[in-house]
Amino acid sequence: MKRNKIALAGTALFAIGALALAGCASGGSDDGDGGSGATGDADAIITTNGSEPENPLIPTNTNEVGGGKILDEIFAGLIYYDADGKPVNDVAEEITTEDPQNLTVKIKEGLTFTDGEEVTADNFIKAWNYGAQAENAQLSGYFFEDIEGFINDPGDPANPDDDVFGAQGDMAGLQQVDDYTFTIALNKPASDFALRLGYSAFYPLPDAAFEDMEAFGQLPIGNGPYMIDGEDAWQHDVQIDLVRNDDYDGPRKAANGGLTIKFYATQEAAYADLQGGEVDVIDAIPTGSLPVFADELGDRAVNQPSAVFQSFTIGQFLPHFSGEEGQLRRQALSMAINREEITETIFSGTRTPAADFTSPVIAGWSDSVPGSEVLDFDPEKAKELWAEADAISPWDGEFKIAYNSDGGHDAWVDAVSNQIKNTLGIEASGDPYPTFQDLRTKINDRSITTAARSGWQADYPGLYNFLGPLYATGAGSNDGDYSNPEFDDLISAGISNPDPDAQIEDFTKAQEVLFQDLPAIPLWYSNVTGGFSENVDNVTFGWNSVPLYYEITKAGE
Repeated sequence: MKRNKIALAGTALFAIGALALAGCASGGSDDGDGGSGATGDADAIITTNGSEPENPLIPTNTNEVGGGKILDEIFAGLIYYDADGKPVNDVAEEITTEDPQNLTVKIKEGLTFTDGEEVTADNFIKAWNYGAQAENAQLSGYFFEDIEGFINDPGDPANPDDDVFGAQGDMAGLQQVDDYTFTIALNKPASDFALRLGYSAFYPLPDAAFEDMEAFGQLPIGNGPYMIDGEDAWQHDVQIDLVRNDDYDGPRKAANGGLTIKFYATQEAAYADLQGGEVDVIDAIPTGSLPVFADELGDRAVNQPSAVFQSFTIGQFLPHFSGEEGQLRRQALSMAINREEITETIFSGTRTPAADFTSPVIAGWSDSVPGSEVLDFDPEKAKELWAEADAISPWDGEFKIAYNSDGGHDAWVDAVSNQIKNTLGIEASGDPYPTFQDLRTKINDRSITTAARSGWQADYPGLYNFLGPLYATGAGSNDGDYSNPEFDDLISAGISNPDPDAQIEDFTKAQEVLFQDLPAIPLWYSNVTGGFSENVDNVTFGWNSVPLYYEITKAGE
C-alpha cells in the first residue's frame, strides 16, 4: 500500500521494536493518543484528499494507499501505531510471545462491529484464513506466509504451474482457546510478527462478510472509529463519506463527527481547494508548489520525515531485462540518474536521494550498504555498463516509465527520462496513465510492457517490511516478479533471529544482493508534505505520512 533522514526517529522506533520482540506488542490501551476518549461535534465533518481505491474494500486485498486510508479508519486491529510509530493496543487486551514462533492473543470483551455483532477471536481467525487461502488470491496473502499451514513451495522451476503459494484450507497455526483468546503458531521464527499486527491485512471481519465478500467490499462493516455513511456513501471516483462510530470503544475515539475523503484527479486541484477552504487537510503538495507552500501556508504547512521510499520497477519479464544483460542494464540506468539534482530542483529539498531500499526513519537503516555506489551519478560508468549489455544483445526500442498522472509524477519522470536519454543515448520517456487504479491494474495482471513507478509506504515500522513484501519470491507486492534464493534465505534468516543486531546484519547482506540485481531502481525518500486549513485544529501527521484524522477538530471547538 500501503518516506528523510532523522536519526532520533530511527532510534525511537528501534527501542519500540525491541520491546515488541521481547514479548509484548504494545502497552495498555489507556495511554493512546490525544484522541482517546474524545467525542467531539457530530456535525463536524473533516474533509481530506484521497484516491479511488484500486479494489473493493476488503482488508486482505488492499495494498495501496487509497484503499488503505479508508480501511484504517473503519476497522480496528489488534494494535495500531501512534504518531511516532509506537504500537498501542486497540482490540487486543494483550499479546504475549512465548518465543519467536508462538504468540497468544487475548482481545477485549464487549467490542462490536457496526452491525452489532460482537468481535471475538473467531472473527480474526476466519478473516486471516480467508486472506491466506490460495483460492481467494488476496493481494496481501503474503502477510500470512509465516503462519503454520501456509504453503510456499516454489516447486520445480521448469513447471511453474505446480507452484503452491497459500493455504489450501484453514491454517493449523491459528487456534481458538476461547471466545476472546487465540494462539498463533508460526512455521518459522518471525521476531517482528507481533509488530506487524497493526497492518490492515490482520483486521477482523464480521460474519456478514463471508455471506457475499464481493458485496461486502462495496459496503464494508467495520469495528473502527468511523463507519461508512450508508449505501450511497461511496461515490466512485468522487469521494467516500465516513461518520463517527459512537460504539467504538478504543483509544482512537474520534474528536470529530466524520471524515469525507475526496478523490482528486490532481494534486493541484486538492491544493487549490485547501487554499480556498474547501478541504481541511491534504497529505500531498503538487511539485510546482513545493518551493512556495511553506510561505503560503505558514504554520499550517507540514514538511516532515516519513517512512516512504520511491523507486521505479523494471519487470524481470520484460525484453532485455533478464539475466546478465538485465542486470547490466539496470545498473547502467541507475547510474545515469542524478538524484541530487532532481531532489533539489524539482522537489525543493523535500526528498532525499536514496542510499538503500528502506527508510531512514526505520531502525537499522544505513547509508553505507556495500554495493550502494550503484546509486551514484556516474555517466561514464553507466555508458560502459550499457555497452556491455549491448554486447550480449543489442538494445532496440524506447525505454519508458509508466506512471499515474493523478499523482504529481510528471516532472520527475520527465527529468529521469531526459537524464537516461542524454547519458545513454537512447530514446526514453514517461508513459502516463490517467489514474493510479489504471496503472496498478496493468501492473497486477502483468500486461505492463514498460518500467513503472513504484514505492512503498510502510505497513509497520520494521526493516523487513521494506524487503520481504516487495522482493521475496512470490511476495504480494513483488511487481517485477523478482526471485533470488540468496536474498530469500537472508531475509528469512534475519526475521528468524530474535537478536536485533543479527537481524540488521542479515538484512544488510540481503540488500547487497538487491544492489547487484536492482529489481527496483531506488530514487529517493519522501518527506510528507501537506497542510491544513484555518478551519481545523489538532492536526498531526504520523510516522507513515498519514494524518491522525481522529484527533482533528474544527477550529474553535
